[in-house]
Amino acid sequence: MIKPVIGITMGDGAGVGPEIIMKALGDRAVYEGCRPFVIGDAGLLERAGQVVRSPLRIRSIASLAEAEYDYGTVDCLDLKLLPADLPFGRVSPEAGHAAFMFLKRAIELANEGQIDAICTAPLNKEALHKSGHKYPGHTEILADLTGTQDYAMMLSAPKLKVIHVTTHVGLIDAVRRITPERVYNVIRMAHETLQKAGYASPRIAVCGINPHAGENGLFGYGEEEEKIVPAVERAQQEGIQVQGPLPADTLFFRTTRGDFDIVVAMYHDQGHGPIKVLGLEAGVNITVGLPIIRTSVDHGTAFDIAGKGIADEQSMKEALRQAIELAPKRSK
Repeated sequence: MIKPVIGITMGDGAGVGPEIIMKALGDRAVYEGCRPFVIGDAGLLERAGQVVRSPLRIRSIASLAEAEYDYGTVDCLDLKLLPADLPFGRVSPEAGHAAFMFLKRAIELANEGQIDAICTAPLNKEALHKSGHKYPGHTEILADLTGTQDYAMMLSAPKLKVIHVTTHVGLIDAVRRITPERVYNVIRMAHETLQKAGYASPRIAVCGINPHAGENGLFGYGEEEEKIVPAVERAQQEGIQVQGPLPADTLFFRTTRGDFDIVVAMYHDQGHGPIKVLGLEAGVNITVGLPIIRTSVDHGTAFDIAGKGIADEQSMKEALRQAIELAPKRSK
């Protein structure tokens, strides 16, 4: 197997993105696992390196053909969209537009088969909107620019992977939005994502909606039988190794001890809670269902500490580790 090529988008240049990138790429282990490069602005990246007192030097490149991927030098596909003196910690339409263009270029490279995965530093929604790009965030940009209609949020930590049927909606609305078709699609996306990452036959577990997964109708109004069982049976008929609905109160423990490879959660807090318990720095946000692998840090631009050199790079390192793990495996 050859090491995957990972494109790291710089995100909003006024935030902590450039700093955590420089810190993360100071870890030799990153280069042992992949061939990383940054899509952003070389001048600002060099300035961030000075802020965090990094010994790394920056190599400005115009195409990936110029990248060397050697530890000690950060290859930066320089789009030259930002001034070197861009103020840290301030909302800037200029930085918002640049963040959009960094991601757009990464998607183009992925579509061309030049990179194996994208790892994103945070962008600022206000800056993005002020620059004229009316998206809620990275996920919606990725879905739009890749023409993806059906996608899901996956959270991954060293001992636990969770994919969500619903996310940012109220609990009552979440139950309404859970349908056999949506549950089946999320099971399928989980299966395909892990297969591409090298799992021969991913072991998938599906949470119930009610306590004890309804306990044969004792709790709830038959939601498991109506919304989940048909999806699980359909997936099983297609050869997918999936079980459920299972009680959520024990399922996450069973998964961390190795019984399953991934959990299908029905709603936001059902899946997010167990991941957060494992540590905020350990969780990585992954968009699945896209034609490309994308991982992201699980925090924002942190304008309050941007430019101070104190931002923690652990989430970025974990996002890179997950990108390496999930990237398609190629022998040449």
